[in-house]
Amino acid sequence: MSSLRPARVGPADLVRLGGSGLRTRPVRVVLSALGIAIGVAAMLAIVGISVSSKAEVNRRLDRLGTNLLRVAPGETLGGDRSVLPEASVGMVSRIGPVTSVSATATLPHKVYRNDHIAVGHSSSLAVLAARPDLLSTVGGTVHTGVWFNAATERYPTVVLGAVAAQRLDVRTPGVRLWLGGAWFAIVGVLDPVPLAPELDSAALVGWASAGQYLAFDGHPSTIYVRAVEAQVPSVRSVLAATANPERPGEVQVSRPSDALAARYATNSTLTGLLLGLGGVALLVGGVGVGNTMVISVLERRAEIGLRRSLGATRAQIRGQFVTESLLMSALGGAAGTVLGTLITGGYALARGWPAVLPAWASLTAVAATLVIGGLAGLYPAIRASRLSPTEALTAP
Repeated sequence: MSSLRPARVGPADLVRLGGSGLRTRPVRVVLSALGIAIGVAAMLAIVGISVSSKAEVNRRLDRLGTNLLRVAPGETLGGDRSVLPEASVGMVSRIGPVTSVSATATLPHKVYRNDHIAVGHSSSLAVLAARPDLLSTVGGTVHTGVWFNAATERYPTVVLGAVAAQRLDVRTPGVRLWLGGAWFAIVGVLDPVPLAPELDSAALVGWASAGQYLAFDGHPSTIYVRAVEAQVPSVRSVLAATANPERPGEVQVSRPSDALAARYATNSTLTGLLLGLGGVALLVGGVGVGNTMVISVLERRAEIGLRRSLGATRAQIRGQFVTESLLMSALGGAAGTVLGTLITGGYALARGWPAVLPAWASLTAVAATLVIGGLAGLYPAIRASRLSPTEALTAP
């Protein structure tokens, strides 16, 4: 007489068994899957919004041009701040592929709303001397008023960056500001300048008026250079020696992309923190799934005992409950993926950004969901498989 062999349970059978187990407790399943969904949605939204914002910055840079170089004084061998020659702007302009060049100079003065404000309460705004061709070189635009021209740059006038105007509570030209011990009239307010954000929090005065009213010595602190796109590397290689032939080693040359990389490095810290919070939410969701499966095992001991008495093996019982856990997690992961995609798309649409959600983020979230679901269901599945038929059937 041949020995009895347990019937084989295929993957399709396990899915049907797991699905039937979920359908018997829909409310509990939905609540448990919701925890997984929230964690997945949070992680995908964080990644999607971060990537979308970077795509918007790159789109703006492409529109404005990535051929903007900037030259600044470095440090001397003694550790002091170097100085660019007064003629450095003119020397840089003679480089063949250079299409435009301009400069600003940091002035040791503060700007105040009026002459009654205490010294030091300057809203952390810089005062810069600016050449008339600065705005066209950096790709800036005027929000209200006008930019410096050959006439206004000789008089005590000032143009405010977008952030400076907000801090000083100035929206329209015509207001006078107390700057360097003299009154300067506002002639314009700028829009934000993506390629030169340092101008946003600055009060800019004309190059000529800075020398006349603020004792400016004519040495630039930052030179902005536009070059032919294909020749940017070549121009960059000779800028230091051209701007300061006597001390080229004391000159720093950078591009907007360098500043952008530094900004991304700073933002990545916050992004990592938010991803960590999303991971915690996902882990909490996994704990909820595990708790649901443990309760399910306790409630279904009679079912487990009956199946064991009819010939189901321990491996088949484990497979059934692990499959239930995986299906519950997959349900939450699918809902979280849809929710995270909608959040990313909605936020990007509201800000006018391109909506970008990397495929790797969705795949990683789904994979993490399945791993957590499998681990969460493993202990209850093992516990269910260890119940003997007699113990399970006689349990109250």
